[in-house]
Amino acid sequence: MKFSYVTLPVYPLEQSLRSIELADELGFYGVYAADETWHKDLWLLFAAAADRTKNVRFGPSASGVMLREPTLIAQAAATLDELTNGRAEVVLSSGNFGLLAEYKIDWKGTKPLSRALEGVKVVRTFLDDGAITMDGEFFSYSGLTTFARPVQEHLPVKMGAMRGPKSFEASAEFSDGCHHALSYTREAYEYMIEHCTIGAERAGKNVQDLDLGAWVVFSVGEESGPAKDAARAMVGLYASSMPDEQLRRNGVEPEEFGPILEALGAGDLAGAIDLTSPELAERLSIAGTPEECLEKIQREIAPTGINHMILAITDAALVKSFMGREVEGVADVDTQLRLVHDRIMPAFA
Repeated sequence: MKFSYVTLPVYPLEQSLRSIELADELGFYGVYAADETWHKDLWLLFAAAADRTKNVRFGPSASGVMLREPTLIAQAAATLDELTNGRAEVVLSSGNFGLLAEYKIDWKGTKPLSRALEGVKVVRTFLDDGAITMDGEFFSYSGLTTFARPVQEHLPVKMGAMRGPKSFEASAEFSDGCHHALSYTREAYEYMIEHCTIGAERAGKNVQDLDLGAWVVFSVGEESGPAKDAARAMVGLYASSMPDEQLRRNGVEPEEFGPILEALGAGDLAGAIDLTSPELAERLSIAGTPEECLEKIQREIAPTGINHMILAITDAALVKSFMGREVEGVADVDTQLRLVHDRIMPAFA
């Protein structure tokens, strides 16, 4: 099992760079960030981290091909790959539907899966060949070329998926793996692996050769209560992007989430937190002491065939930035990275 750290780039940049250096020193596989306008730019952050790290890999998880043109994603990834001497990778999706709404884009009319799949084809072609001519449904080019060339012979291009089943099957069939965000139950990950296996077999691949990632809201500390409070404060914001089918696979009926969505839609962030019960937060996060977090990963996720834990580490600064709520006693990012390294990762060595 690989372990990676997801940073939401809202911190002072020097603080983010120090956390990335620490993740590298501790042997984390990768550092990812969401490629979204809400945060600081991940490509510039990771470029700055390139010569301050040795082994950790970098990339977006995920970059949306609705807002970021896929040849530009390929150009940025190839440039980052050269800067890091072959440590870049890319996870693509159609985009964060909440962010698209703020751009006045109705995702329902965008054919999100078809667009993402065509984006994968574009990025793969541009990375491999440095040139592309194509007449697609969404993207078209005539003799476009670039001097941005990756160091790796095969820079990994993966897909983000949540709804299924077609998105899971397509990620395994047409890309190098699947990062599945915001699921926490064995049922949800068995569903993912079942459909990734179908897609992999369709392409003549072994599904376990792919990167099968669990992208989760995560908070860990010596004291269980503060870590769970931090996760609870963020659960509503994250889970608002979960399709009804995914909520059900995680043991949550969409009706339970209705009042929280209404509060978020009205801009009542404090109300959304108050409406998120500790029991609901428990179902939609991994949080608590290292032993509690390890037990949930071992019980719900590891037995399904997932081979990559992708931890969206939540601390007090992140909660304050996004939700405007003070939470006391929560371990900072660096402390959480050390706790994961010392008391969770060894169980999967």
